Amino acid sequence: MATYAIGDIQGCYDEFRLLLKKVQFNPSRDQLWLAGDLISRGPKSLEVLNYIYEHQDLCDIVLGNHDLHLLAVYYTNSKLPKKDDLNRILAADNVKTLMKWLRKQRLAVHDKQLDFLMTHAGVPPGWDLNQTLACAYELEQVLEHKDSAVDFFQHMYGNKPNHWHKNLKGIERLRFITNGFTRMRFCHQDGSLDFKSKSTPGKQAKGLSPWYELSDIGQETQVVFGHWAALEGRAKAKRIYAIDTGCVWGNRLTALRLEDQKRFHVQALRKWS
Repeated sequence: MATYAIGDIQGCYDEFRLLLKKVQFNPSRDQLWLAGDLISRGPKSLEVLNYIYEHQDLCDIVLGNHDLHLLAVYYTNSKLPKKDDLNRILAADNVKTLMKWLRKQRLAVHDKQLDFLMTHAGVPPGWDLNQTLACAYELEQVLEHKDSAVDFFQHMYGNKPNHWHKNLKGIERLRFITNGFTRMRFCHQDGSLDFKSKSTPGKQAKGLSPWYELSDIGQETQVVFGHWAALEGRAKAKRIYAIDTGCVWGNRLTALRLEDQKRFHVQALRKWS
């Protein structure tokens, strides 16, 4: 049995299937961990969702910012540009089923035996493993129920608050949790989130550090995350593994076998975005 964590697929369905073939994925014994941003920008987001839905018993999934955006569009009846490929999902016969299923996915997955935690963007500085799992569960419970999910999606967007405090309440608390799990890259030295810099580490503004340089989470568990294509799969911190290698940008789609941390790659068939 093997467990493969795969970085941001972003609608790159053909590359996803090629990667499964490359690792010789066996549905009778293997499992997939999918690090979020399953959809958006690539050409076959609907195909990706349908495949994962049909094989959901084999998959542990965390939501990414693009996945949450699709859910927000659907549950608030918002409109997308006509050329956006996500319109194919919204027009699909099974859209209601897919959105209900996607809404009930998680923000963090932890396996004690594997000694691995997966989130989409990482773990905010200052959070330990218990705090991380508790905050993930808090937001998951909001998304679980349609009425609370709709209210959340109507207020989800925004960069504030950018600093965690245990006394945060209501939508401000939920928004920080969302941004920490799905949008974070660089942080200020006090742990507050920065949303302007998306560069490769070393090129950021003064006073900013990658979140994993300010976090102690690696002392408790190994972490695998996506979201940050500019890292090219390299997070310079012990027990922290970046797996978004920018397939949708014409680079590669990556799988990390959690049991031995071996990486597998397939090249993008073309630049999709």
